[in-house]
Amino acid sequence: MQRRDFISFVGGAAAAWPVAVRAQQPERVRQIAMLNALGSDDTEAQARIAVFKQSLQQLGWVVGQNLKIEIRQIGADVDRLRSNAVELVALAPDVIFTIGSVAVALLQQATRTIPIVFVNAPDPVGAGFVQSMAHPGGNITGFSNFEYSMSGKWAELLKQIAPKVTRALVLRDPTSAAGIGQFAAVRSIAQSLGLELTPVNVRDNDEIEQSAAAFASSGNGGMIVTAGGTGARRRLIISLASRYKLPSVYPYRYYAVDGGLITYGPNTLDPVRRAAGYVDRILKGEKPDNMPVQAPTKYDLIVNLKTAKALGLTIPQSLLATADELIE
Repeated sequence: MQRRDFISFVGGAAAAWPVAVRAQQPERVRQIAMLNALGSDDTEAQARIAVFKQSLQQLGWVVGQNLKIEIRQIGADVDRLRSNAVELVALAPDVIFTIGSVAVALLQQATRTIPIVFVNAPDPVGAGFVQSMAHPGGNITGFSNFEYSMSGKWAELLKQIAPKVTRALVLRDPTSAAGIGQFAAVRSIAQSLGLELTPVNVRDNDEIEQSAAAFASSGNGGMIVTAGGTGARRRLIISLASRYKLPSVYPYRYYAVDGGLITYGPNTLDPVRRAAGYVDRILKGEKPDNMPVQAPTKYDLIVNLKTAKALGLTIPQSLLATADELIE
């Protein structure tokens, strides 16, 4: 090789060297934080995590390869939930995925810059999480789960399955926009149905138990369980309904799976799949402020026939015919 050719060869190899090195460098591992108000031993929480990871994997994100997920799920303890929110924000993840309006509120207090994608927040505009459904305008977006007007359907269902009920214990969180709005929707039609409502705070197990016992001491009672703050306490709530023979209506399918009588509400796993798509878009550079908040398109009616039999109830055929699922 002549000297001039040798110099050209060396120069070309040197120029190509940085490109070769860059090509061999591993892809940067991205970090997602996940905050869930349900406990780690909760079957619904486990199902949500599995669906979230599976959906991300279908989009090319694999935990242990190009993705790391930090998960915190501790149950109904709001103080611990708050400390977990602060802890996750301190990790400075690329995006935070969270479930439930209580968790969203705590994360919003902890950061106004890290992108947050939520599911199961009934009124994100009223709660101040976003400026509007079409244009969130900040670092938060996601998937709402209820329009307040449909909450009145719970009262209607209670009268359908138990026509003799004249009193209803309503479990709700009075400190959240969701709890206030859903109770207002139930109350707006209760009088026309002949229902006297007794609201109960869901943030304290002792208060729930004492209120249920006192309420059940008089007859003709039923129970309406609103969404927001009740999921982590559902086993206690369902057991009280069984103990005191209270026909009860719940917001999500997993209540019926755990023994609840009847549920009416959106699917809880579909928005998790859709949220994974939002997380993927954020990881690829999109901003949440112009990613619209999406509402559910379908509500499911689930009836637990075994529980109905235990309560001595005969579910109307018209209701059974319209149910999306019957649990036997």
